[in-house]
Amino acid sequence: MKLAIRLALAALALAAGPLKAAPPEPAKPLFAADDVIHITIRGPIDVLARGGPDSRMSVPGTISVNGTQDVLPIQLALRGITRRQRDVCQFPPLRVVFNSPPPAGSLFAGQRKLKLVTHCRSSAAFQNYVLLEAATYKLYNQLTPMSFRARVAQVDYVTDAGAPITSRVGFFLEEVDDVGRRNGMREAKVGERIPVSQLSPPDAARVGLFEYMVGNLDWAMQAGPAGDACCHNSPLIGPAGGASATLYPVPYDWDFSGLVDTPYAVAPDAINVSSVRQRRYRGFCRHNAEARTEIARIRSMQAALMANYAAVPGLDPKMAKRATDYLGGFFADIATDASAEAKLLKTCI
Repeated sequence: MKLAIRLALAALALAAGPLKAAPPEPAKPLFAADDVIHITIRGPIDVLARGGPDSRMSVPGTISVNGTQDVLPIQLALRGITRRQRDVCQFPPLRVVFNSPPPAGSLFAGQRKLKLVTHCRSSAAFQNYVLLEAATYKLYNQLTPMSFRARVAQVDYVTDAGAPITSRVGFFLEEVDDVGRRNGMREAKVGERIPVSQLSPPDAARVGLFEYMVGNLDWAMQAGPAGDACCHNSPLIGPAGGASATLYPVPYDWDFSGLVDTPYAVAPDAINVSSVRQRRYRGFCRHNAEARTEIARIRSMQAALMANYAAVPGLDPKMAKRATDYLGGFFADIATDASAEAKLLKTCI
């Protein structure tokens, strides 16, 4: 049903013809800064966590920014796929839905619902995986404003009665429509697949290069999973919904990447690699000219990009070095034009 609605909206937009982009809007308060925030989420979280991978349970709770009177009523729900499985994660990823619009002075002003990436398991290593994934969003932010922003939070989880459950690091992820608004666009309402010709060549080239950079194989710019809308871990933005205009992919979800390298990460069945640390270039051949231009730009940014993980507060120095060394392998692959051609562009799809 959801797919049918999206297709109907796309057909209406095609009939109306392309519309101009709206003026860009500033980031909402939650994503306008990078410092770590400290929040408390209160509610029957233990009951929710036992819901299992197929649960559609939603429970009432509150969210507050510590040290303020900013206490807001919310609904909490489970989300995700792999991280909802109890044999993978002891603590599931959450969706925070506000019961009413947060007030103008709130850190959460302008938010309706938010994805909260949680710690999965209680060990210190899993805290590092969260920080590595959050920092990977910031790595892509350095390349383009058409990227999701992430805001790291120290989250105190407490019961309805106020008893502590745990305190762990997590991060909020910007909604795709807000990424669009910052760029004068909106989320594109499209069907299950789109033609490659509809993708912005420079942006599609950048996504292919970045996914290779971080060693991620769990994505697609042209199609969604069977029965779902396009595109897998790479939603699209465009002018006024973008159904009849150039579309811009915005990648996310890097816990399966070789750079983050979570214990549960596996490569897609259709891609034959020995481990998720093994890179595979999956950019489109028709975008090779744009990829060459982007490779040159990324080379010029090497120092700033390589410094990304060393600057993450709370990240174990050994994990930071491992991530930086992995990035170094990418820069070795693109060190010369000949190397970039041989290791990446000649293997395009």
